[in-house]
Parts: sequence; C-alpha cells; structure tokens
Amino acid sequence: MSEVNGPSGDGLPGRGTHGADGREYGAWTRWVTARPRLSLLVALVITALAVVVGGSVADRMGSGGWADPAAESTYATEALAREFPQSQPNLLLLVDVRDAAAPAGGAAAVDDPAVAAQAARLTERLAAEDGVTGVGSYWATESPALRADDGSQALIAARIEGDETTAAKTLDRIAPDLRGEHGPVEVSIGGPVAVAHEMTSIIQEDLLRAEMIALPITLVLLVMVFGSAVAALLPLGVGIVAILGTNAVLRGITEVADVSVFAQNLTTALGLGLAIDYALFIVRRFREELAAGAEVRDAVAITLRTAGRTVLFSALTVAVSLSAMLLFPQYFLRSFAYAGVAVVLLAAAAALILLPAALLLLGERVNALDLRRLWRRRRRDSEVAKDGAGSVPKPRPAGWARTATLVMRRAPFFALATTAALVLLGLPFLGVKFGTPDDRQLPSGAESHVVQQDIRDGFPGSPDGALEIFTEGGGSRAQFADYRRQIEALPGVLRVDGPVTEDGHGYFTVTPEGESVGAGAQRLVHDLRAEPAPFETSVTGRAAVLEDSKSAIADRLPLALAIIAVITLLLVFLLTGSVLIPLQAVLLNGLSLTAMFGAVVWVFQEGHLSGLLGFTVTGDIETTLPVLMFCVAFGLSMDYGVFLLSRIKEEYDRTGDNDHAVRFGLQRTGGLITAAALILAVVMVAIGTSRVTNTKMLGLGIALAVLMDAMVVRSLLVPAALKLTGRWTWWAPRPLRALHDRFGISESGAPGPASAPPAAEAEAEAGSVGAGERAPDSGSADRTDGRIPGAGKAPVGR
Repeated sequence: MSEVNGPSGDGLPGRGTHGADGREYGAWTRWVTARPRLSLLVALVITALAVVVGGSVADRMGSGGWADPAAESTYATEALAREFPQSQPNLLLLVDVRDAAAPAGGAAAVDDPAVAAQAARLTERLAAEDGVTGVGSYWATESPALRADDGSQALIAARIEGDETTAAKTLDRIAPDLRGEHGPVEVSIGGPVAVAHEMTSIIQEDLLRAEMIALPITLVLLVMVFGSAVAALLPLGVGIVAILGTNAVLRGITEVADVSVFAQNLTTALGLGLAIDYALFIVRRFREELAAGAEVRDAVAITLRTAGRTVLFSALTVAVSLSAMLLFPQYFLRSFAYAGVAVVLLAAAAALILLPAALLLLGERVNALDLRRLWRRRRRDSEVAKDGAGSVPKPRPAGWARTATLVMRRAPFFALATTAALVLLGLPFLGVKFGTPDDRQLPSGAESHVVQQDIRDGFPGSPDGALEIFTEGGGSRAQFADYRRQIEALPGVLRVDGPVTEDGHGYFTVTPEGESVGAGAQRLVHDLRAEPAPFETSVTGRAAVLEDSKSAIADRLPLALAIIAVITLLLVFLLTGSVLIPLQAVLLNGLSLTAMFGAVVWVFQEGHLSGLLGFTVTGDIETTLPVLMFCVAFGLSMDYGVFLLSRIKEEYDRTGDNDHAVRFGLQRTGGLITAAALILAVVMVAIGTSRVTNTKMLGLGIALAVLMDAMVVRSLLVPAALKLTGRWTWWAPRPLRALHDRFGISESGAPGPASAPPAAEAEAEAGSVGAGERAPDSGSADRTDGRIPGAGKAPVGR
C-alpha cells in the first residue's frame, strides 16, 4: 500500500481509500482514521468541558425516588404536607436528658422545669428559621408518642419545606446551631430529611473511595492481561471519558427531571467496566492483526470491521436492557436508565472513535513496555533446557480449547449439572420479602440512624409505621366519629388518633399491629382503602407506599421483560442468523442471574454474613432493587454473550464446522471474557464496599452475576448447549435466512490476516491474550455438508 499524506500532513501510511488487499475502506474507517490527532484533541477539549459541567452533579441529586409519583400514597403525602405540615414532619430533634437530675416526686426527667424551659427555647429557635414549618414538641402537646417510655428522651418535630436539594441546604444551615449540648440536654438530629442528607454524603465519600480502590487494581490487571503498559492505559482512558461525559449528561438531566444519587455508582461501575470490555476487545484484535502481518491502518480497518461491529452490537444490547427501566415511574429506576444508557453509548463511542485514532498513532508502539517478555523468555529457556539443548519447545494445547472439547464431549452432563446448580443457588429468592428503605440503610454509627434506632427501641409504637388517612370534601363531627369507629373495628388496627380537621380537610393516624411494613400492615392498607366513608379518603404511610410501589412495578414489569426479550432476540438473530441461538441466549442469560438473586435474599434479607459485610438486617429487600439488578446484570451477560457468539459465528461462516467453531470461539474469547469479567467484578466489589446497604447489595450482587456468567455460563453451559443443538444451531427458515442475508451483521474480517487458517491464526496470537497457544485441529465429525444455512458461506454483512 502506498504512503499518502493526509490532510493533516502527518505522513501516516495508508491515507488512500484501499488497503493492502485491495479492499476499499468503509466510510466509517475513512472518517475515524482521517485526522487522528484532531480527533483526540477535540475529545480532550470535550472531556475538559464535561468536567466543568458535571462537577456539581452530585449536589443536584436526590436520595429518594422509590415511590410512584402517580400513586394514591404520594397524593396523600403531598396533600398532608400542604394542609397539615405538622402531620408530616421530616426533621426530628432527639432531646436526651439522661444526665439531668430527675425532678422530685418521681416525675420523668423530660418533665424537669429546666429541661422544659430549654426545650421551649430550642422549639422557638427552630420555628423562627426560614423554610421550617409545622414545629411541635412533647412539651407543647404532651403527646405520649413523643416521649420515650423511660422518660429520658423526647422529641421536637418539624417540617423543612422544599424539594430534597432545598431541604438539604436548609438542614446544613440550621443543624450546627441545634446539634450538641444545650444546658441540661443533648440534641441529636434525625428524621427523613437528615437520613437522606447523610445518605447522599456517605455515598459520595464511598464512591470516591471505591474509585481509589478500583483504579490501581484495574491498571495492574490490565497490565497482566496486555503485558504492555501502553496498551493497558488505553482502556482506562476510554473509561474516564465515558464517566466524565455521563456526569455532564446527568447534570443536564437534573434540570428537567429528578436523578438519584445512587446512579453515580452505576456510572462509575459501567463506565470502567464496559469501557474496559470494549477496549480489550478492540485492542486485542488490533494487536492480533499486527502480529499476523497487517499494516497499521489495515489493522485498524479490519478491527473496526470486525471487533468494532461487535462492540457496537454489544452496546446496543446493553443499552436496550438498561433503557427498559424508563418504563417504571420511580425516579430511582429511571435514574439508572439515564446513567446506564449514557455511559454505555459514550463508552462505545470512545472505543469506536478515539481508540482507533490512538491505535493509528501508536501503531506497533501499542506493544511498548511489554512487562511479560522477561517471563516468556524464562519460560522458553526452561522448556528448551528441559527438552534438551537446541531443541524447539513443543506447543501446548490451548486451555480454553481443551475446556470446550471436554464440555462438548460430556455435553448432556455439563448442561444438566450446570443448570441444576444455578437453579439451586436461586431457590432462596422464592422467599423474598419486599420493603421500603429507611435509616437502616446507613451504617450503625450514623447520627440519623442512631436517632431513629433510639426512637424504635424506646418510644411507644413505630415512629415511621403509622398509616395516615387524608380526608377531603367536608364532613360533620358525627360522620368523623362514625368513620373512626369503623376503622378501629378493622383487623390489625392497634390505635387510631384523630381526626384533625381544618378548612374541609382532615386526617386520621392509624397505628397497625406488628411490623410497620409487614403482611398485616399491607392488608390493612387494602382494608382502609376499601372501607366506605362519607368523604373522599386517601391512605399513605410506609406500608401504603410499599403496596403502591409493588403495584406499579408489577403493572409494568411484563412489558419491560417483553421489550428486553424481543429486542434481544432480534439483535442476536441479526448477529447469528439462527433461530435457536437467540432463544438460548435469553434463557442462559436468565440462568446466569439466579445465583445473584439467591445470594441477595440469603445474605441481605436473611442476614447471613451481615457481621462480616457490616450492614443492618431489615428482613426485606427494597422493591426496586431486583428490577435494577436484573436489567444491569442481564445487559452485561449479553455483552459477554455477544463477544463469544460473534467469534463463533465468524469461524462457522468460514469453515462450516460447528464443533470447531465453538472450540475456536471459546479459545479466542475465553481469556478475554474472563479478564473483562474479573476487572468488572473488581470495580463492582469496590462499589460494594459502600457503607450504604443498597449500594453494597448492588455492587456485590452484580459482581457475583458477572463472575458466574463468565466462568460458568460462557465456559460450560454455552458450549454444552451449542453441542446439543449441533447442526440445528444455525438453522433458520428460508424467509428469516433471506432477512439475515440482507440485514445481518457479523464479525467478519477481510481476506488476508484475519481470514488465515485456524492454525496460522493461533500462531499469530503471540503478544495478545492467550499468547502462545495453538488452535485445535479444525477437523470434526460434525462438519456440515453445506445444507445448513451459513455453512461455508462468505461472511454476512460484508
């Protein structure tokens, strides 16, 4: 190929439109490789702008989002906050008088005149603050619900107005003057607004720590995988661009929609994980083509035509899975869709635009600073010495090819045993109990958690378990009295307080028996909503929010699953041209998640390992977490599945040999997928070190799912399934075959280095993942006779 200076005048070879094999480069390759220095410079400027734009995103995020905004409970909560702010306090001051001298006559310490006077001053100070309303206290109301059973503690309650961001700023302003010792009392701050604010702060601190843990370990693992320190830095660069870009996108979304602070964890995890996956795949293929003798620009072109297509395909499958969360009304789930889709598309864009530009500029220098050369030289020297002076080391059979051969030889056993083991690991999920998050998500030493725990342990009734009935449309005193008697007679009602009425509105407070969000409380919600009343009623409270949240998820979950399944089936069909493989992919991906769901219940609901992992057991799982974990883990499983299937398909198109294609595909991608999964698991475990339980559950659960998928499903179950289906693996009816011939996509390289015979390709593997191993003999008893669609055909999508 002639050397032609491009418009930038950098003298790079191959500025023409044809490669060494005479094939014309595609428009995408020409565009991406036209001005590599300019591309990288523009990316640097855009990334710098993203740092500026996205730097303040955390300050605009909320820590809630679990409730359905259109639900009855949400309407009642907002109406009560508007009409009766004292009924919806979100700030609690716990006044502790344990060290005060008890007054004469055996009265409780909280009734001491000095304590009462100091509490009155605190109440007045709080009521005078801007943005604070509905201030009340035990000393003003003498309500027994606001005093501890032993008389050593009492509460001042208030409501901070505004959304989560405004409330957090108000709390920051007033808290320093309220917290701490005040004469004979000591004040601690709790309530929902304090819990939310403390959770946001802890998540930000934990995220920074997770990044400090994950980045150096990831770099070490990448150096071990690539050998070259230069190649190892490329995936990190792609990940950083994706993370910073996503933060800027989320900052823009906060202008028009609520975004959960938890989404930042997914941004970091997927930004690093997927960027590394995509960069591993592209850099590995590029180095493979260089090792096979391709010129630099030809190697970039073949890489984009093969691995690049697979990366784009993989990104689409992951984005589809994550975008399904947009169907749910809770902004907690929608936030993960915003973050997930943005980071996936940005990671793919960086891998398909910036990475090829960097590879074009680096060329052979991508292998610079190869830290494995010394180890390989010592291994060769030891093998020569062992075999005799002057002899040539014997090639060792490929480990992943041996694994595939063993699995396919015992395909029924591995298919049944692996499936049974995965189903068994998922059985604990059959006993899942759903709940709503509270202060126990925080570490046990967090101030708001300590306050809420003191209230749970020492105050009558449940501090956050009461149900409230908002009434509107008037009503006489007799009607209110009759309605109160009706609800008092319902099963599961411990106590009814109220009504409190004003301007045609009113509310009752109903304390249920048992757990605040237990089965009895949830039944009571249904009974209260079904109870006839002479006025309009709306029910809220933790159990009501839980019921509405479960209903919203149940209503939309079938549609979300159907969308994920249908689009996944379509995309995998376009990749493979097979009818069976898409069905296998969906079923096997679902199986790979069973261990994650079983572990979530066994560990976080039932409390096993809680001491080791450091979290408070609540006995339930937050309703939206399984949906989130399914969408993320399923998308990542499809990511690895596409990598494996694309290489199997490429080899099957070339040889028509099903068994050889499976062995070859696993040999070429097994190490890659395992390395990518291990690196992503490291990132997720780092996220799982968070002190917030939901984040810990998300990180550790996804890490387990990723490892199970890469090391069990991709290594054992997929080869066994493909062997069992045999020649029928690639079957499709004639109309669908024609559709695939026209619109299908596959990882198919150009003639030449990328289409070398299997043995030659294996020998060209030196310097890349799995170096030094030879591919197995391509012969197979199951070689097709050409009648099965795809056998011996030219690669589709050419």
